[in-house]
Parts: sequence; C-alpha cells; structure tokens
Amino acid sequence: MNSSAILEQIDREIRPQLGAEGQVARYIPALARVSPLQFGIALRTRDGEEAEAGDSRVAFSVQSVSKLFTLTLAIGLLGDALWERINREPSGNPFINAGAIAIADRLLGVLGPSAQQRLLGMLSGLAGEPIGCDEDVAASEAATGFRNVALANFMKSFGKLDNDAAAVLDFYFHQCALRMSCRQLARASGYLCRDGAHPLGAAPVVTESQARRVNALMLTCGTYDAAGEFAYRIGLPCKSGVGGGIVAVVPDRLTLAVWSPAVDASGNSVLGTRALELFASRTGLSIF
Repeated sequence: MNSSAILEQIDREIRPQLGAEGQVARYIPALARVSPLQFGIALRTRDGEEAEAGDSRVAFSVQSVSKLFTLTLAIGLLGDALWERINREPSGNPFINAGAIAIADRLLGVLGPSAQQRLLGMLSGLAGEPIGCDEDVAASEAATGFRNVALANFMKSFGKLDNDAAAVLDFYFHQCALRMSCRQLARASGYLCRDGAHPLGAAPVVTESQARRVNALMLTCGTYDAAGEFAYRIGLPCKSGVGGGIVAVVPDRLTLAVWSPAVDASGNSVLGTRALELFASRTGLSIF
C-alpha cells in the first residue's frame, strides 16, 4: 500500500468539495470563526511509518476527540474501578458529555489540580511534540456551555460527582479546547493499533485488553448518533469532534486522522467522513 499516494489522491478529490456541505460549529463562538475551506489527513502505521496530505499540520480544536485521551488516562490510573459510575452502552458511555464529565471528575479525584498538566504531558509524549490548549476556545466554551453546566450540576445533585462542579467543568472545557493537527492525532492515537504499546516506543500506555476495549467503545459510541452509519460505511473504530476532526483505528495496522471543520447535523465532519470512506474503500481495510 502506497500510503502517501492514497492520501494525496483523497486530498485531490476532497478539496474541490470544501465549503459545499455542512457548517462549522456555530454554537461555540470561537469555532464559528474557523474557515471551512480546510482539509487535512494523516496516518501512522504500527511500525512508525507516516504519510500525510493537505492541511495535515494545521492545529485545530479537537473537541470531543479529547474524550478518547481522557478515557485512556483514566483507564490507566483506575482500571476497572472507572466503570463504577460510567457504563459502556451508547446511552451512557465515556464519549457522551455526561460520561466525559464523570471521567473528568474521576481524574480530578486522582490527580487534583495537576490533571490538566498530566493530560497535556501524556499527549505531548504520545505525539512527540508539545501539545497545548486554546484558551480562547476554553473561555468560549465556558461562556456558552449552559447545557454542560446544567448537566454537571444535575449530576452533582445526585452525588455522581465527587469534586466541585465548577472545577470539573473547567477541566472539561479545557480538554475540549486542546489543539492538535492531523499528524499529531495520528501519532498520539497510535497505541490503539499497537495493542496499547506507546507509539514512540516508550512504556505501554494501556494494556492490550484495555486498548481493545477502547477500540470497541469507539466503534459503538464514538461518532455521536451516527455510530451505526460509520460502522456500515467505514467499518473502523472512530472518534469524532465538532471541531471537524476524526480519528480512526485499523487494529494492528495503523491510525488515521482527518480534519475538515464543516460538520453535519450529527456533529461529524462531512468531508472527513467522506475521506475515511474513500480510504476504507481503496485500501480494503476494515474490521469486518
């Protein structure tokens, strides 16, 4: 498989369609200002080979893709105890907002005020480059995230959060405001195609069993209300965010990241989804 040629071909096919479908996430003011005329794609194989095309090195707000990494950090710290308050069904998993807020609460319980720096440190190590947070996006989320504020306080009222709701939300809004490029995301998620082994060769990120379970959750719950459609059309575990990014995993083979800011009604990148479908079709790679 000539990865570079495939990605460049996909970029050539996708680029003329930029701006024709979908909209940027206007309910977050900082994201409403992002140009939809951008597309990036990058992959990293299990053995460390990389390929990329388009705007693959442009950093963007990863939004809910961050839930993949907070889940990974929490699983590594808490193991099976993590699931005491969070289940694994599409209605109550770590990738919906309530589940992700509960994950943020558990991380604060273990790590305290250092939770955000611990997350940034983990991602920087996985990507092999410094990863930062967009404070403008975090402030924008805090100023307009009324449903998340209500949700966190509702959970707190039932004793489902151990920490102060405001502190949990601050961590949650900052994790959603992480800035990464396709190249960095493909690298950082590399442990998911390597049975939990660090993509850059360091100590394991999670166990083989835990990596398999994260991939299972991505397949069943990772793309909002379109998980069934993604399984049908693409056939790979994926995690998306309303910033337009999507991470896909081919177990034992590679990780792939795409980005195009215009999203559909479900919150998934229109052209990112199309690019993943083209990739799966042309490579024949699928878990089915």
